[in-house]
Amino acid sequence: MAKQFFNYLVIGGGSGGIASARRAALLQPSLKIAVIEKSRPGGTCVNVGCVPKKVMFMTAAVNEALHDAKDYGFDISKKNQFDWAMLKEKRDAYVKRLNGIYKNNLAKDNITYIEGAATFTGPHTVSVDGVEYEGEHILIAVGGTPTLPNIPGAEMCDTSDQFFEWETLPEKVLVVGAGYIAVEIAGILHNLGVDTTLVARRGAILRTFDEDVAKNLMSEMSDAGQKVQYHTTPDAIEKAEDGTFTFKGTVREPEQEPKQITLEGFEKVLFAIGRHPLTETLGLDKAGVDMDNRGHILVDEYQQTSAERVYAVGDVCGKALLTPVAIAAGRHLSHRLFNKEADRKLDYKNIPTVVFSHPPIGTIGLTQAEAEEKYGAENIKIYQSKFTNMYFAMTTRKPKTYMKLICKLPEEQIVGLHVVGLGADEMLQGFSVAVVSGATKKQFDSTVAIHPTSAEEFVTMNWGLSV
Repeated sequence: MAKQFFNYLVIGGGSGGIASARRAALLQPSLKIAVIEKSRPGGTCVNVGCVPKKVMFMTAAVNEALHDAKDYGFDISKKNQFDWAMLKEKRDAYVKRLNGIYKNNLAKDNITYIEGAATFTGPHTVSVDGVEYEGEHILIAVGGTPTLPNIPGAEMCDTSDQFFEWETLPEKVLVVGAGYIAVEIAGILHNLGVDTTLVARRGAILRTFDEDVAKNLMSEMSDAGQKVQYHTTPDAIEKAEDGTFTFKGTVREPEQEPKQITLEGFEKVLFAIGRHPLTETLGLDKAGVDMDNRGHILVDEYQQTSAERVYAVGDVCGKALLTPVAIAAGRHLSHRLFNKEADRKLDYKNIPTVVFSHPPIGTIGLTQAEAEEKYGAENIKIYQSKFTNMYFAMTTRKPKTYMKLICKLPEEQIVGLHVVGLGADEMLQGFSVAVVSGATKKQFDSTVAIHPTSAEEFVTMNWGLSV
């Protein structure tokens, strides 16, 4: 059987791959384009990532609001019953509908959708279930998958993927990890009333974020009763006779002798300790595509791999593992390849990021440590503020909002903007435009505030503590 030829062959039907394919079709409708996907269209984000995760974040937020209702004069004396099964059914149906939308959009753009796993058989040829396809240009956008530790009993545990398969809400859960996925899942479970313990390897969570941001979130989590076991590495997971899980680990606190710890009685143990790229079965050696020692595909600033006319975007590259980054990189690539925009590329310098923790985090630009290393501590100025959101003026609980601006002297250009608190997720996008555009503190100060909002603090922070 003759090879089927495509001008643009995309391996991976996630957000980045589909975005690049559809943009190419928009730019040159005559192109023959195909997307190859071995699972459901939409990739991690739509199926087991940001979309269902945000549904669960909002579910937990509703439960928080129910607890606040009495402080706003509502009689909620009737016990609230949470129907996990109903929510799961609706959430899964929503995801399935999105899968259909992705497929329909590809069909509307005359893009061929090929179901199956692709393996390179040559520099520009791949095989899918015995059928060979040739691509003039090939994009690899296969994403990644959660990693489990190499310890006894890990095979009995779940990852963030399995979290969305749970048929019932457990009463007691252990979450291992200190990155944003672990923090988000632990926060969701805790705010749904689950007895949740988060295990972190070091003395802090979110260690790649600004230190003050992480500290303020840690403080809010502690005030909310979220249990965190710091300085602890997992050694083994065991299953008890009653079906519950036992965690065995080692605590290594600074300047203290290591000690063993045992935590018992968990219905679920979930590891969120990182992800690895899905490159092992691609046969990249046959295409001449180089990888690093972790299996990430090496690319230049234009998403070009070591192989001519073979490219990669998204998590498979191991840089800025965020859905909008993969989408943007994929679209920029299509403009470069199919619209004669030779210098078109994604600028990875200022990537806005939100953590759907409780409370949420929004951040863009440099952390204070990064700014000091890049410019020198004497050449930056810090503005920060901490206050109680007006929503909590009526409530018993009083979580704080923390905001921080990192400015480069002498013009006080804002090179880092960070916020922890209610609404941080929604307010960050607009401020990101300002930071990417090179806004200065003076321009923020000259902007009229919207009152009463939390966001106004960013433009009225003249009297914030400067350190």
